[in-house]
Amino acid sequence: MNVGVCYAEMDRQLWMRLEVPNDSTVEQAIQLSGVLKLYPEINLATQKVGIFGKIATLETLVKDGDRVEIYRPITVDLQTVQRRRR
Repeated sequence: MNVGVCYAEMDRQLWMRLEVPNDSTVEQAIQLSGVLKLYPEINLATQKVGIFGKIATLETLVKDGDRVEIYRPITVDLQTVQRRRR
């Protein structure tokens, strides 16, 4: 089964396609992708994951063609927020 795994930081992004066994979970797809070795700051215990922009659990089964996404925490620049409120 062919799925995609993606992760983006402010200055770089990763998008890869890979083959995973049938009945693979989101977590298994992420593990098989090797993204956790490339980005050791990813913490699946605290970061949210999803499929095509919808929040999913690590135990969610992936389907052929799915795009698994790892979401990073959003950081807010207080000066930008204050400018937008004016």
